[in-house]
Amino acid sequence: MRRAAAFLILLCSPAMAQLPQSQPPQTEDGARPGNIIGTGMSLPRSNTASNLNAATTHSDLAPNLPAPDADTLPDLLAAARRDLAAQQTGAAQEALERAETRALDRSIPAGTQNIPDDGRMVARISQARQELAAGDLRGAMQIIDGIMVR
Repeated sequence: MRRAAAFLILLCSPAMAQLPQSQPPQTEDGARPGNIIGTGMSLPRSNTASNLNAATTHSDLAPNLPAPDADTLPDLLAAARRDLAAQQTGAAQEALERAETRALDRSIPAGTQNIPDDGRMVARISQARQELAAGDLRGAMQIIDGIMVR
């Protein structure tokens, strides 16, 4: 009994609290393996569109989608169109999301910063994303085609 009591006292002592605890492995920057900060290589990875709306969200953790080889709005829309035609829905989703963000970039005259953008381009890209969420790849491509003609 005395040994058990002595063991419990030792186990609960401040000296035990200072011993190194087992930690999950981390990279030098503190990220878990497979989640290297700033590289776009985080897990989980997928090329399937998801987390677009309530019907396509099955997890709180959205997968890392393939990055498009484009940066300008026209190039991002063209990449989304190509990816949709190839049924690469995850790549198309990423390109559309980046295009939507890029469409918000605008130059404005001084003093008009509080006047909201009419958002027609953003609304059309959002509609294409909703078509993608509904599984209507052809409908999404038609919307993109309509945007690209302008």
